[in-house]
Amino acid sequence: MTATSSPTVSTVTPEELELVREGVRELADRSVAPRAAEIDRTGEFPGDIVSLFREKDIFALAFPGEYGGVGGSCSTLVVAIEELARVCATSSLLLAVQALGSFPIILGGSDEQKQRFLPPLASGERLAAYALSEPGAGSDPAGMTTRAQRDGDEYIIHGSKLWITNGGVADTIVLFAKTDMEAGARGVSAFVLERERLTGFTATPIHGKLGIRGSNTAELSFDGTRVPVANRLGDEGSGFGLAMRVLDHSRPGIAGQALGIAQGALDYAVRYASEREQFGKPIAAFQGVQFMLADMAAGVAAARALLYAACEKVDTHAADMTRFAAMAKLFASDTAMRVTTDAVQVLGGYGYVNEYPVERMMRDAKITQIYEGTNQIQRLVIARELARGH
Repeated sequence: MTATSSPTVSTVTPEELELVREGVRELADRSVAPRAAEIDRTGEFPGDIVSLFREKDIFALAFPGEYGGVGGSCSTLVVAIEELARVCATSSLLLAVQALGSFPIILGGSDEQKQRFLPPLASGERLAAYALSEPGAGSDPAGMTTRAQRDGDEYIIHGSKLWITNGGVADTIVLFAKTDMEAGARGVSAFVLERERLTGFTATPIHGKLGIRGSNTAELSFDGTRVPVANRLGDEGSGFGLAMRVLDHSRPGIAGQALGIAQGALDYAVRYASEREQFGKPIAAFQGVQFMLADMAAGVAAARALLYAACEKVDTHAADMTRFAAMAKLFASDTAMRVTTDAVQVLGGYGYVNEYPVERMMRDAKITQIYEGTNQIQRLVIARELARGH
């Protein structure tokens, strides 16, 4: 089974991108923002938001038209994630992970596999998950111990995966497992699991998260789980390279989430500072607050410029797309953490209570520095790519 080549260059005009932004922003403000605080408070998976995204073709933004999508470019996906994250990080993650779990099929699937698996993901009929991390293999995915042993026309899977977003609700799970336990990264293969056909499979939800509380996060366990050979993506041993290619495409989405969180916090802090009075004048009139807001705005603008440049690299398959994707994720997530922390400071005591959204935004921002590769790993990726250019 040979995987097809990378997708063709996918571009979108500024006018088309602005239409996407306006449409998603209107939906986010009208239907998502009113739910954000409750989703965070209860920690319940927002099935109503999933239904909304299905109805409005939001999931389709991550997919090319030939598979039932209405987008397919990095720029389109990132703008949509950004606008959703501006009001609710959990809701934005629904779109980001639908893309993440589908990218292995888009990038590494055969034509038959793409036609079989992608249309129901593009419509949102099926939710996706990406199962790479393990209890002992997070930043070192090549050290995974989950194994897949060939048995005729099937593979038998044993092992576990940890921190899997959508793991407990996904219908389609792309799993990475070792088909050769002695070959390191070259022994990793990728499989598409269809939840309704799985036996020997359990998903245990993880509770008590600092942020993105409404997102479903789970530990997955496989005890003799069988998957058809026809569901393997590419050849045996090609899974690790595919996983790394997927991250080049998915990291800008997390950068978009971080950017949206930062923008939402900045917007709220500016409004608050313009209305809150101390010593007879709005606190926005005081230089100390002005300087904070100025630094926050500059950071958000810089993150946006770097992220959009990274999206162009991804959409045109530029040689340095790996470096730009890592830089965008690193800078945007660090910026989100600084901006949301400063937003809490601008609000003072009010920023510290959940009556106001900035404390939620600060908690949500933290995960963007951790998942899709910690920011320490991003720095290693960037440095490695720089060295390769000389």
